[in-house]
Amino acid sequence: MTEQVEKGLKKFGITVSKPALAAIAIIFGLLVIAFHDLLQWFVGLYLIIQGILLFIDYYELRRK
Repeated sequence: MTEQVEKGLKKFGITVSKPALAAIAIIFGLLVIAFHDLLQWFVGLYLIIQGILLFIDYYELRRK
């Protein structure tokens, strides 16, 4: 999954190191455990971002 996130971020010109992504994942994991209501927001945002990245990838491949 880390590779998918890195690939999606590189499309926007954003690069993030693997240790930084790991730290972010741990922080979000702890927040989800501590605050159960945040889970729905994190999952919803993840799915929206993933969907946008998939559409971008699809249209880039179709353009070529």
